[in-house]
Amino acid sequence: MRILLVEDEVFIAEAIAQVLKKSGYTVDLAFDGEEGLHHGLSGIYDIIVLDIMLPKMDGLAVLQELRDNDIMTPIILLTARGGTEDKIHGLDCGADDYLAKPFQTDELLARLRALGRRGTILHLDGLLTCGDLQLDPLALILRCGADEVQLPPKESQMLELLMRRKNFVTSKEMLIEKVWGYETDADENRVEMYISLLRKKFGMMGSTVIIQTIRGAGYILKP
Repeated sequence: MRILLVEDEVFIAEAIAQVLKKSGYTVDLAFDGEEGLHHGLSGIYDIIVLDIMLPKMDGLAVLQELRDNDIMTPIILLTARGGTEDKIHGLDCGADDYLAKPFQTDELLARLRALGRRGTILHLDGLLTCGDLQLDPLALILRCGADEVQLPPKESQMLELLMRRKNFVTSKEMLIEKVWGYETDADENRVEMYISLLRKKFGMMGSTVIIQTIRGAGYILKP
């Protein structure tokens, strides 16, 4: 599981990162809000641990910008302000959990495990679009002009991830983790099969959208 930790106090950030790495997590660090937003927009993280009091851009602004860009990665807010109103405000802004400083690392690890047990794909109310394609991720319906097709759940989830990351390359490993989960026997051949099925559906519907293969890296959705 890959974690983004956004914390401006370098000593604290490195100490937390060390604990997380010993627990088996891959950790990337950002030390200000702008850097944290840049990393978060990549969509590659399973969970973001985000301090509120940050230089250049505060954590709540980063959180709002991520949600506005359809990045639905689970986010734990960290702050020295532990009042009820602050917690409510953070959760209302789109956070998934809230941890007041100072905290025990065991509690952070427990919250990470809890978020990690949630569904791998989080749906928004509304439609996703790319070029002439429109996906309803809740109804599992793909539309192109007047044509529409009902997608099987795995195909819909794979296309949803590609659409949410349409400006980024998505690796086969990420598709396996997000669509099938960590404890799965699905392999890269399974991913290639589903990509092929989606491409065939695009062609049957006359779509101009393509799933481009980036050799050695993964796939990217292009209008």
